[in-house]
Amino acid sequence: MGQAYTLDDRRRMASRWRRRRMCLLVTTEAAPAALRDISATGAFVETRVRPEIGARVELRHPEAGSISASVQSAGEDGIALRFDYGERSVAFALSAIAADMSRPS
Repeated sequence: MGQAYTLDDRRRMASRWRRRRMCLLVTTEAAPAALRDISATGAFVETRVRPEIGARVELRHPEAGSISASVQSAGEDGIALRFDYGERSVAFALSAIAADMSRPS
């Protein structure tokens, strides 16, 4: 018979991209981005695009909608975004978090 896997086993086997919520990062063109971390003040997205620090971009989430942001920093695996803090950024972050929590494993 086949081996039974626990939820933790399946999470370890899934690729890091499949476990992250896929979004679109819009600069001059739209590019895929995986949402790694989010708060009301910003987010970190894994992406291959590297807009200039300070550039204005748009992050489009499948359930939370879209939000404007500025590029705060860039690393090997993605970029940090800063949102203009306010009711809109709080609502966007909470919607993104709630959507991720309700995703089937």
